[in-house]
Amino acid sequence: MNIFIKVYHIVKDIILFPKTIARELEKKRIKDEIRKEKEARQERLLRETVGSVSNIEQAQAMIDGTDTKEDKSNLFTFNYVAKDERGKIVKSSFDAKSISEVENFLKNEGYEVVKVEPKKDNFLSALSKPIGGKIKSGEISFMLTQLSTYLKAGIPLVDSVRILAKQEERPAKKQIYEKIVYDLVAGEKLSTALENQKDTFPRLLINMVKTSELTGDLPSTLDEMSEYYTEIYQTKRQMISALTYPIVVLVVAFAVIIFCLVWVVPSFVKMYAETESSLPAITVFTMNMSSFFSHHYITVIAVIAIIIIGFITAYQNIKGFRRTVQRIAMKTPVIGKIIIYSEVSMFTRTFAQLLNHSVQITDSMAVLSKVSTNEIYKEIIGDTLETLSKGGKISESFHGHWAFPVVAYEMLVTGESTGKLGEMMEKVAEHYSNLHKNAISTVKSLLEPATIILLAFGVGFILLSIVIPMFDIYGAVGSIG
Repeated sequence: MNIFIKVYHIVKDIILFPKTIARELEKKRIKDEIRKEKEARQERLLRETVGSVSNIEQAQAMIDGTDTKEDKSNLFTFNYVAKDERGKIVKSSFDAKSISEVENFLKNEGYEVVKVEPKKDNFLSALSKPIGGKIKSGEISFMLTQLSTYLKAGIPLVDSVRILAKQEERPAKKQIYEKIVYDLVAGEKLSTALENQKDTFPRLLINMVKTSELTGDLPSTLDEMSEYYTEIYQTKRQMISALTYPIVVLVVAFAVIIFCLVWVVPSFVKMYAETESSLPAITVFTMNMSSFFSHHYITVIAVIAIIIIGFITAYQNIKGFRRTVQRIAMKTPVIGKIIIYSEVSMFTRTFAQLLNHSVQITDSMAVLSKVSTNEIYKEIIGDTLETLSKGGKISESFHGHWAFPVVAYEMLVTGESTGKLGEMMEKVAEHYSNLHKNAISTVKSLLEPATIILLAFGVGFILLSIVIPMFDIYGAVGSIG
């Protein structure tokens, strides 16, 4: 019986042998086609990529994920098309080491990958680059509050950031959160992930998160930083609110005056020319202004634009010019107080945050020098670092300085002598924050009537210069009659 079974299987194998060979050959053919297709795809991507990167080896690294440089953190930008969980098409870009990493990342985030290709750097791609990547103080505050809430609820950090990415509809902001998720999945710390986003997040926030990672109390730090950026946001909003109305009135006043000079005054000029009567000096001045603006309005607009652009460019790029402008502004009555109150409030609040999280004083000063945008206070901080290096006290650099009020200095000395510097700096920040709010309210109440008076003066001056000759003409006609 056993012999019969063995013979049966041998005969069966002999009969099925051709089919088995055919099946293996078919499998081999399919594998070869897949391999050839993959090689063709790589060659096509290589040809497309060479035009946007420096050499073929670098282009191959983008496809294979093998970086020819020693710096393994070097990333390339890829454009992708994918479908989200609702079937909606998503088009964006992402920085990674290879196409496969982008595909794997998108799949892990719940997307269905449609297409991934290297981004080509050209004029059109520069125009299509998403704008609005910088996260503002109000957005940072809300983001930190959400992140802290998710962490306190037991949601892992990566999943918490994923939630932020999914609820964000703006492409530029969405990319930021996706890049953070990418770094966190790769094993990076949150502080490193934030730092990798270039200038998107403030230096202070990155340092505070880094400190909290050492202490293991990230949610509390996020809450405190949320309150900090809420204060900054509210301060900026107060400044904008105080300046909005006067600026609008000034723009309207300027537009009305230009309209009168270019379109209204010329019609009266013709009428007065026909009378051949002598005109008062105020009317001659207005007519000359009208003639100048009518014939040189393009030049006037161009000069104003050049002055504004030149001022902004110089302020952003020339340290000496920026320092001079800031010094003049801080020495200006009323406005100077607002600037000093704002700077002192921000400086002491930031200093308090760093000290309360056990950051060394020298490290705190180094962070403050990067956070501050005011050259005057940067100089004070630089002097403080030099004083500390010689074994001196912090208060020595602030003593008698015109940009640091006496009250703030005395509180600084008290905190330094009692060992409660962080607590004292918090009180100083609160005090000058209130002074700043009151100063803004005062300026706002003064600016509104001042701008209205300016508008009335400008328009009234033009109308008066037009009306006075008319009375003279009517008087002359009456005397003749």
